[in-house]
Amino acid sequence: MAQIWAGTDIGKTHHHCVVLDAEGRRLLSRRVLNDEPELMALLADVLAIDEDAVWAVDVADGMAALWINILLNQGQQLVYIPGLAVNRASAGYRGTGKTDAKDATVIADQARMRRDLTALRPDDEHAIELRVLTGRRADITADRTRRVNRLRGQLTSIFPALERVLDLGNMGPLILLTGFQTPAALRRTGRRRLETWLRNRKVRGAETLAEAALEAADRQHTALPGETIIAQVIHTLAKEVMVLNEQLAEIDKLIAARFREHGLAEVIESMPGIGPLLGAEFLAATAGDMNRYGSADRLASLAGVAPVPRDSGNINGNLHRPRRYHRGLQRVFYTSALISIRNCDASRRFYERKCAEGKRHVQAVLALARRRVNVLWALIRDGRCYQGELPVAMAA
Repeated sequence: MAQIWAGTDIGKTHHHCVVLDAEGRRLLSRRVLNDEPELMALLADVLAIDEDAVWAVDVADGMAALWINILLNQGQQLVYIPGLAVNRASAGYRGTGKTDAKDATVIADQARMRRDLTALRPDDEHAIELRVLTGRRADITADRTRRVNRLRGQLTSIFPALERVLDLGNMGPLILLTGFQTPAALRRTGRRRLETWLRNRKVRGAETLAEAALEAADRQHTALPGETIIAQVIHTLAKEVMVLNEQLAEIDKLIAARFREHGLAEVIESMPGIGPLLGAEFLAATAGDMNRYGSADRLASLAGVAPVPRDSGNINGNLHRPRRYHRGLQRVFYTSALISIRNCDASRRFYERKCAEGKRHVQAVLALARRRVNVLWALIRDGRCYQGELPVAMAA
C-alpha cells in the first residue's frame, strides 16, 4: 500500500505537483518547469518524503512525455486519470475556482481513493513509432478532407453541374480541375483536345471523364460573378489535394513496412478485415501487450464495443455505449468488422444472425466487433494465426 500520492497537473511549459498522505493532507505543492533538471529535483524531493509513492498524471503523451518517461525510467508507479474525469471530480471539492494547484490536488486525491485507474508502462519503439506515424496520417487525412470540402464548395459556387459528376477521391478529376474550372474553358477546348490533354497526364478513363465534363459544360452557359478568381482558387486547392494524396501514399508505405516488422504483425493481419493500417493503429493504441488490460472484456470496454447498463428505477436492460472509450481502438474494431462482413463467411453469418434477431445495422456490427475482440485477444495470447475453418461461435 502506497504511503503518499503525487498528482501532477500537466502543462506545456510548467507542471504543478501536489503530494498527499494517506489522510489526504497536503505535504508538498510545487510548480516546476517542464525541464529535466527541475523534474529530477522534484522527483528527489518527493521520494525524500517517502519512497513508497504513487504518481498520477492527467495527460498520457505529448507535453507530458518527458515527465512520464523520467518516472518510468526511475521505476516509479504511475497511473493515468483522464482530464475529463478530473474536471468532473473537481465539482466535489471545496471552492468553485480552477487553478493548477487544485487540479493537481484532485488528481492526487483521486489516485489515493480509486483502484480502477490505468497504470502507465513503458512502450517499445515499435509502438511509439507506429503511434507517431498513424497520428501523422490522421493529420494529413483531416487536412485532405478539409481541402476537398473547400474545393467542392468553390466549384459548386461557379459550376455545380461539374461538381456533381466529379469524384474528387480520384486523381483524374483533380488533374482536370488543375487545367479547367469553368464551362466556357471546357467548351473552348473541345472533346478531342481535352481527351488528349488528360491522356498526356496519364489520367485513367480519359475519354469517359472528358465526356462527363463536356456534358456538364453544355448544361451551363451562364458566367457567374467572381468566376475568374474562384477558378484560380479551385486550381490551387486541386493542386494541394494532389500533394496530400502523395503524402498519404508515402506514409501508408512507411506504416505498412514498420507494422510488418513487429513480432505480432502476422497474427494481427491474419484476422479478416485487418490490414497493415488498422493493425498499426491497434499496436499504436495497445503496444500489443494484452497484459495491460487483464482480460478481453476490459479491452472491449476500452474500445467502446462493450455496452454498459444505464438502468434507473423500473427501467432495466437499458444498454448504451460507454462514455469513456478509446476512439482509435473503436475505429479499428468497428471498421475491421465492416470489412470482414464482405470477405469472411463466419463474420457475415454472425452479422446476418444478429440482424435476424432484430438488431439494426450498427448494433449488429458492434456485436460482431465485440466478438472479434475475444478472437484477436486469444490469437495474440496463444501466438497463432486466425484459421477460417473455426466454428462460427469461435471465429466470428
